[in-house]
Amino acid sequence: MKIAVIGGGSTYTPELVDGFARLGSTVSELVLIDPAAERLDVVGAFSARILSAYGHPGRISWTSDLDAGVTDADAVVIQLRVGGQRARITDETFPLECGCVGQETTGAGGLAKALRTVPVILDVADRVRKRAKPGAWIVDFTNPVGIVTRALLDAGHRAVGLCNVAIGFQRRFAGYLGVDPSTVVLDHVGLNHLTWERAAYVDGVDRLPELLGAHLAEISGEVDIAAEIVAMLGAVPSYYLSYFYAHDRHVRESRGTPTRGQRVAEIEATLLDMYRDTTLVEKPALLGERGGAYYSEAAVGLIASLAGLDDDAVHSVNVRNDGILPFLPADAVIEVSARATVDGPAPLPVTPLPPDLAGLITHTWGYEELALDAALRGGRDRVYRALLAHPLIGQHEKAGPLTDKLVAAGRHHLAWAR
Repeated sequence: MKIAVIGGGSTYTPELVDGFARLGSTVSELVLIDPAAERLDVVGAFSARILSAYGHPGRISWTSDLDAGVTDADAVVIQLRVGGQRARITDETFPLECGCVGQETTGAGGLAKALRTVPVILDVADRVRKRAKPGAWIVDFTNPVGIVTRALLDAGHRAVGLCNVAIGFQRRFAGYLGVDPSTVVLDHVGLNHLTWERAAYVDGVDRLPELLGAHLAEISGEVDIAAEIVAMLGAVPSYYLSYFYAHDRHVRESRGTPTRGQRVAEIEATLLDMYRDTTLVEKPALLGERGGAYYSEAAVGLIASLAGLDDDAVHSVNVRNDGILPFLPADAVIEVSARATVDGPAPLPVTPLPPDLAGLITHTWGYEELALDAALRGGRDRVYRALLAHPLIGQHEKAGPLTDKLVAAGRHHLAWAR
C-alpha cells in the first residue's frame, strides 16, 4: 500500500510513522507532504530513521509537491493545521474577551478554525481525487473533524473522519479491567468532540457500571468533569464536554494564563530540535505531551480495515448518520463505533439516547450545519448566525462582538471574511 500523509511536516508525524512500523503494517510506501520544506526535511529524516530502526521494509519519502505526493496513493491521511499554532493561539484567546471559552475545536475558536480549514481541505481533496488510485480513502484527522468530514462527504469524496478520544478511553478502561484493549468494545456516540461512552463491552458484557463503581474519581478527574455528573449520566463524557458542563470555570481559569497553543508551540520547537539529532531513532517521550495519544494505533488500524485486512476490528469514526440517531437527518455526520471494511465503516447499533444527550447533540449539530454554510459561502451574517446558534454562546451581546473579532482575525487567511 502507498499511503500519503498531507501535513506530514507535523511533529505528530513520527507518532504515526512509529505506528506503521511498530504494528507491522503492510505499508510499502509512505509519502509525507507539507509546504514547509525545512520542517518537512527534519521530520522526514527522523521518520526514515524510525522505520529503519524497526527494520520495516517500506520506503519513505517527503515532498512539498502535493500532486506528486498523492499520485497513485491507496489511502490519504489529512492532518493539516491551516494558519499553524499562531492561528490556534488566536482562536484560544479572542473568545475570552467576550466571556466565552477559548478552544480550538468548539465555541468561537472552533468556528474560526472551521472557516479557515474547510476551503483548504476541499481543494486538497479535489486534487487527491484526480491523482490517487480510484477508490482511495481519505482519512481526516483535521479538526474540527465532524464539520470537515461533512464537507468532504457532501463534495462526494470517499472519506471518513478519525478521532483518538475513543481509543484513549478503550486503553484506559482495559487497564482498569486488566484485559487486552482489543477485547473492549465501546458504545461511543455523539458528534466529534461531543461524545459519551455509554457502555464498555468485554465478551458481550457491559463492564462500564463496574468501572464507574470502582474508578469514578479517577475517571472524572481524567475528563475534568465533576464526579456527580458522571455518576448521574451513568456514562463517561469526553474531556471536551467539560467546556459545556463547566464553561464558566474554564473561562475563569483561562484568563491571564498561557494558552494550550502556546504550550504546544514550545513543545514543537523542542521536538524539532530533538528530531535534528541524527542519533535519535525512536520517538521521544516529550511527543506524548504534544497530544494525540494513540493516534497511530487508531489510524493504522482504520486504514488496515478499510483495505480489507482486519474486518473484525471496531473503530470510532465520523460517518453519515443514515438513521443511527433518529433525531438527526440522514446526511448529518456523527461519531460512533463501527466495523470498517473495504466498503466503508458500518456503525454498530446505538441504544436510544436520553433527552439531555439527544438535546445537546441536536443543538450542536444545528450550529455545525451553519458553521459549514459559513465556511463554504462566507459572509458576516452567516458567521454571526452560526455563533448565535452555538450552545456555548447563544446571545446577541456575545455573538455580535465575537463575529467582529473572528472576521477581523480571519481576514489574512481566506476570502470568506468579507
